[in-house]
Amino acid sequence: MARSSSGLVAGLTAAALTAVCFLAYQASASAPDDLGKPRTPSALPSAENPQQQKKDPLALPVNSGSGLRVVYALSERRVWLVTAGNKVSTTFPVMPSPINPPPGAYAVTSRSGQVNGSDGTAIEHVVRFANVNDVPIGFSAAVNGSMAAPDPSKKTGGVRMKRADGDAMWRFATIGTKIIVVP
Repeated sequence: MARSSSGLVAGLTAAALTAVCFLAYQASASAPDDLGKPRTPSALPSAENPQQQKKDPLALPVNSGSGLRVVYALSERRVWLVTAGNKVSTTFPVMPSPINPPPGAYAVTSRSGQVNGSDGTAIEHVVRFANVNDVPIGFSAAVNGSMAAPDPSKKTGGVRMKRADGDAMWRFATIGTKIIVVP
C-alpha cells in the first residue's frame, strides 16, 4: 500500500507540474513582445493622468495675441519674441522692475541706444512701451551685464535682461512693435 500511495503522489505531482508548465507557456505566449524592455515615453500625454501633462516652462503663454509681437509674462519673469508667423524666435528670462505695467496690449513708443537708467545704472538697448504713474516702462540691459533685483523702494520701470538678450530685443522690437503683457 505504501508503494501505491507514493506512486499516486508522484502521479499527482507530475500532473501538477504539467499543468503549471502549460499555464506558464500560455502566459508567455500571450505576453507583449516588449515585456521587460525599457519603454520610450509616449508622444501623447495620457488624458487619464493630469500629472503626466506637465507644461513646458518655455512655451508661449496662451491668449498672448497673434502676429509679430513681444510677449512679457509678469509672473514667469520671461519674454518671448514672436515672428509674424506666430513662431517663437527666442525666449529669455528677465528681472522685472518694481513698477509693472498692467496686463494688456502696448506698442514700442521709443528706443535709446545707451543711457543711464532711473536707478543710475548704465543701460543699453532701451525699448520703451508704457508709462505707469509717470514712470516709463521698458526693456533694457545693464552695460555691466548684471540682472540684479532692483531696489523695491525706487520707482523704476526697467525690465532688465542679459546683454545678448538685449541685443535680440533691440533688433526685433522697433517702433510700433506690439508688446503683449500677460499676468
